[in-house]
Amino acid sequence: MKKLTKGNNAIAEAAIKAGCRCFFGYPITPQNELIEHMAKELPKIEGGVFVQAESEIAAINMVMGASGAGARAMTSSSGPGLSLKQEGISFIAGAELPAVIVNVMRAGPGLGGIQPAQADYFQATKGGGHGDYNLLVYAPSSVQEAADLTQKAFDRADYYRTPVMILADGVIGQMMEPCEITAKDTSKNYDKSWAVTGKDVTKAKRSIVNSLYLNPSEFNDHNKKLQKKFALITENEVMYESENCEDAEVILVAYGTASRIARTAMNEARKNGLKVGLFRPITLWPFPTNELKKATVATKNVMVIEMSAGQMLFDVKIALEGTKPISFVNEMGGILPTAGQIIEKVKEVGAN
Repeated sequence: MKKLTKGNNAIAEAAIKAGCRCFFGYPITPQNELIEHMAKELPKIEGGVFVQAESEIAAINMVMGASGAGARAMTSSSGPGLSLKQEGISFIAGAELPAVIVNVMRAGPGLGGIQPAQADYFQATKGGGHGDYNLLVYAPSSVQEAADLTQKAFDRADYYRTPVMILADGVIGQMMEPCEITAKDTSKNYDKSWAVTGKDVTKAKRSIVNSLYLNPSEFNDHNKKLQKKFALITENEVMYESENCEDAEVILVAYGTASRIARTAMNEARKNGLKVGLFRPITLWPFPTNELKKATVATKNVMVIEMSAGQMLFDVKIALEGTKPISFVNEMGGILPTAGQIIEKVKEVGAN
């Protein structure tokens, strides 16, 4: 049964029902309800551990330790906190450990403000930390989708042995919508014989969790192995949504909260005879490059809508390779673009 739920609480409850038993975090607005929910509910579950760490750096390293021991582990934060976690995230990716990381984005750069923004896109999709690695990044646009993608994130993290990120923003984290969360604990589906759990080495091979390779040839091989995994994720895990793109003269490209505003603009434009469509990436990495190309074959203009200076805009430009004119509507610093702004821009670029 659906229940009116705040986005942050939905993510936390979905994680618990996906088998998350270890949460390590540090308070920062606008994701504090997530931590509060975990602090209240996770210790009630057998084996559930909640720790408010002394810092974001400590929290991500606790995630690495718990994951290395085979537990489903999670942390959450916002932009400045994620910046502090980047070294640990790189270690987790390098050691091939599953983990779920939630970023409820706020305005930046610097300490910024507590209002919603989407300016952590580069941080999430272009590595963020040191070395060659990627995160599988999901961008929900509703409370229900935030819950569903959180549960999917735990499954995919275990399947690929890799960190997965939920990239939401302050609107998704703070808003309340009807949501139904069911138990989807798939942890028993995965062999974790690689985990460091203590073994009698006379009877079993020692398990070692490591991201340090002093031999360049060995490290080269390890990096190639990681890149094969990332290629497999790119091939199999792309998610997107398209609406009214078949006859659209202008296709709006947006994710998360911006896509909700873009959908409103599309519907209003359609009522006024303007042929407008919407393409919404759900995975920001891997970006739905080929799918966007196909969706925009017949359109005249592509318009990117973002709550940033234009970070996803780069991926759209790369995907379309100069084949379509690309326009841009944005706001920054915690201000949201409006449907009216988008419709005016649609008229400006000449949709009929």
